[in-house]
Amino acid sequence: MFLFPHTEEHPFSHLIDTLKDGDLKFFNPQKLNDAKYDKLPLAIRVLLEAAIRKCDHFYVKEEDVHNILNWSQQQNVVEVPFSPGRVLLQDFTGIPAMVDLAAMRDAVSKHGVDPSLVNPVCPTDLIVDHSLQIDLIFLCRPETVLKTQEMELIRNKERLQFFKWCSKAFKNVNVVPPDVGAVHQVNLEYLSRVVQESQGFIHPDSVVGTDSHTTMINGLGVLGWGVGGIESEAVMLGQPVSLTLPQVVGCKLVGSINTLATSIDIVLGITKHLRQAGIAGKFVEFFGPGVSQLSIPDRTTIANMCPEYNATVSFFPVDHVTLKHFRQTNFTEEKLELLEAYLKAVKLFRSYEDSSEDPQYSEVVEIDLSSMTPHVSGPKRPQDRVAVSNMKEDFQSCLNEKVGFKGFHISKDKQDTLVPFLHAGQEYELAHGSVVIAAVISCTNNCNPSVMLTAGLLAKKAVEAGLSVKPYIRTSLAPGSGMVTHYLNTSGVLPYLSQLGFEVIGYGCATCVGNTTPLPEPVTEAIKQGDLVACGVLSGNRHFEGRLYDQVKANYLASPPLVVAYAIAGTVGINFEKEPLGVTSEGKEVFLRDVWPTREEVHHIEQDKVISSIFTELRARREKGNLFWNNLECPESVVFPWDPKSTYIRSPSFFKNLCKEVQPPQSIENAHVLLFLGDKVTTDHISPAGSIARVSAAAKYLLSQRLTPREFNSYGARRGNDAVMTRGTFASIKLQNRFIGKPAPKTLHIPSGQTLDVFEAAERYQKDGVPLIILAGKGYGSGNSRDWAAKGPYLLGVRAVIAESFENMHKNHLVGMGVMPLQFLPGQNADSLELCGKERFTITLPDDLSPKQQLTVKVGETLKTFSVTTLFDNEMDLAFYRHGGLLQYVARTLL
Repeated sequence: MFLFPHTEEHPFSHLIDTLKDGDLKFFNPQKLNDAKYDKLPLAIRVLLEAAIRKCDHFYVKEEDVHNILNWSQQQNVVEVPFSPGRVLLQDFTGIPAMVDLAAMRDAVSKHGVDPSLVNPVCPTDLIVDHSLQIDLIFLCRPETVLKTQEMELIRNKERLQFFKWCSKAFKNVNVVPPDVGAVHQVNLEYLSRVVQESQGFIHPDSVVGTDSHTTMINGLGVLGWGVGGIESEAVMLGQPVSLTLPQVVGCKLVGSINTLATSIDIVLGITKHLRQAGIAGKFVEFFGPGVSQLSIPDRTTIANMCPEYNATVSFFPVDHVTLKHFRQTNFTEEKLELLEAYLKAVKLFRSYEDSSEDPQYSEVVEIDLSSMTPHVSGPKRPQDRVAVSNMKEDFQSCLNEKVGFKGFHISKDKQDTLVPFLHAGQEYELAHGSVVIAAVISCTNNCNPSVMLTAGLLAKKAVEAGLSVKPYIRTSLAPGSGMVTHYLNTSGVLPYLSQLGFEVIGYGCATCVGNTTPLPEPVTEAIKQGDLVACGVLSGNRHFEGRLYDQVKANYLASPPLVVAYAIAGTVGINFEKEPLGVTSEGKEVFLRDVWPTREEVHHIEQDKVISSIFTELRARREKGNLFWNNLECPESVVFPWDPKSTYIRSPSFFKNLCKEVQPPQSIENAHVLLFLGDKVTTDHISPAGSIARVSAAAKYLLSQRLTPREFNSYGARRGNDAVMTRGTFASIKLQNRFIGKPAPKTLHIPSGQTLDVFEAAERYQKDGVPLIILAGKGYGSGNSRDWAAKGPYLLGVRAVIAESFENMHKNHLVGMGVMPLQFLPGQNADSLELCGKERFTITLPDDLSPKQQLTVKVGETLKTFSVTTLFDNEMDLAFYRHGGLLQYVARTLL
């Protein structure tokens, strides 16, 4: 369905060249204008090639091609389409996307349309083995890892059966089965092509994915970025991504890397520089002689962090280092010869030492690699970096500061509080700064062998020196894939990590999304008793207060070796230069410098034992397959047979009013405010991914379905059930609703004056036929992209969100669900307009609604009004809104 219209002769057929004696064709954009092409950043050259190849006078016009070619004049001015080569889904975001397509088959079949027409047009890879719930606490032997994986497969059998049905029922869907790895890891190891071949043409690989780590792939020279679940569905169904032709910041790397700095230190240093450079929404492209010093794992780790400095991509063009990496992986010499010949033919291959190849950039940021020193980020936000050498003093200042982005406001007389407790028959003490969670998790760092080997070698030296980790600390190792376990084992460091408590608990997202084993009860009670600022340290790329565990107020992002180091120390209040990491049973002080491996040690093991063995093992695992998946039965029908008793997979209600005729959007009259929110409301607040609280609206529903709390699983696991996800909308215990005055998943039902769960209040409003809006401050919808953060409010009856500003991806999600994003005028907000939120609001929509149009909002029965701006970017946004959202728009084209 939704194939691109085409003419008999391609409008740019004169640009076709050939390779391999004419057997393979490709479009050569240089032929348009060689001088202009040579000045384009290489990431823009990829956009240009895709526009030429996909030009059909419908979605992609010749004008779009020339706008991209004239990038230097058109950047940040015009909208251009981009048709990526593939779509990447992980299980959490993939299951609602596939459930939507299955429901669309139902809907169109009821109107007499062949349901088999509903298929993705763009090749789609869905990785099942991504998100992992930690619910076993006795992981001390290798066999318990297998037990964890078996339990995970059995518990998620229903979802896996649905995924397997998708792999058979839909064309262009490739489901990567369990026990292969997390989405970002599999994308790097298995799915990346660099150059694709289709219909006799070769072209650059490119991808959009529903995971924030999709950007890792740019480290391989593959252009790719994260999109929301709703946007990914549009691409799957043939719609190109629409983006403002981006500015491209050239990041010039110079200098030599400090011998003590890990790639994470380089990542965080570059992140800080680029965040300060103000590059939100821009592309970043790396160049300069320093790039050649970075291995491919270093580059992918750096590329992964671009969401943290708000860039769209951080692109590393292919060079000789990339080719050397591919020779050690699963690329044949024939494929490498073709790849190199094609990339050089279209000038997508770089020699970073040759400055004559440098293109023109919108601006250049120069970074000296020799200036990078070890840092962590926290205690509440990833952008707050702290030098490890200054960690002790910084944490003390956080205790003193008022409650805010960094402060906890602990009175001076309570800062030295020590709370004794018993664990496993032995007495310990907790204080402010005590580490209670230490997690080396699947995202960001684990794909980098050098960083993980540094952690493993540090563990080895620490164990050999007689150090250990206190047993009450929740330590875990959740590798991105079995390859990480393989190379840790091959290099001989895995047993030492295990001795320190860092057992492999499985492959997928765990601690970072709140899937943490509950802390021992004595630890929790001690934290409560002393009102302690307990700490978590994790090797991820995101954290928010309370995300890891409710009682853990301070959370720091750190490199894997520093996670191990802080776990051994048992506190973040330590100066590693002056204070020992630990004391042996003989009373000997051991400092961090005594056990920290040199860069030369790490690289020797990486090159000697790791890289090639990774891909040898990967091929063996793929060939062996997964026995549970292979034997799993699934329906053979074209339309999915929904089980009315299922609490995991349910046909959503998005298509219940589907009809051929388009009903124009109605004005919003006398709406009540469902929630009155402040700044930085994240998608974690709107649609949590972690465990389901026993007193929540979702829990009440699951109890009514005769499930026990042990069977609740998580919101992420139940994203295929709209009944759970709607009830889970705004269910975060950290939600700051100004109607309530304290963090709680509650709101005020204005007509009755009652404080209710958000779902229960919305349900009452819907029964009374009252439309709803949300008032919010700055940065509404920041954080991870989540389609249910837009679907949930839509199903609650929210017609519009009025905020000071929006995170762009979430804004697009709202548009895709038919919820209108409205922005206060500059300098205005709910407070400056003296809104209390209890008023009723009327928003009149004109018949000729246009992008970026100002609308008038009437407040109550008074004469008071204020203006807002619609955040529809283009006519496609308006089309989605007029049809009631993307899904209805697509389904209606088939009727």
